[in-house]
Amino acid sequence: MHNNKNHYQVLLLTLSLFLMPASYAAEELEIDGLLLDRSISRFGHQFYFEFSNYWRDLPSTAGFNIEIKETVIPKAGTKLSLIMNNQLVYATYLGRRLEPLNERVEQAVYTVIDAMARENMAVSTPDMAKDGW
Repeated sequence: MHNNKNHYQVLLLTLSLFLMPASYAAEELEIDGLLLDRSISRFGHQFYFEFSNYWRDLPSTAGFNIEIKETVIPKAGTKLSLIMNNQLVYATYLGRRLEPLNERVEQAVYTVIDAMARENMAVSTPDMAKDGW
């Protein structure tokens, strides 16, 4: 009898999941934009940490994926690239010595906000050309 009761509970749970409207399930599982850290140096990780603090506070990041990618340049430092939805939107060079990152992080945030606004504009007005005319 106890096994039969468990069987009915599992069956009811399974049916309720399959019969749930898809729109309701989609609303419940909305994921904001992803921020991926592909930095390799201490400075790159610090840049990512500071950028992520700003990213968390940005509204409407759903649909935007940001990748912070760092590439080593021998004897010069590293190149830090911000890639939004597979398009390069910001790049900067970090030397081998510690430099203040605040200005670069803020510049990167403003550049990403501008790119997000342009992307939203392109989606909302598909009849306009890329140059706006």
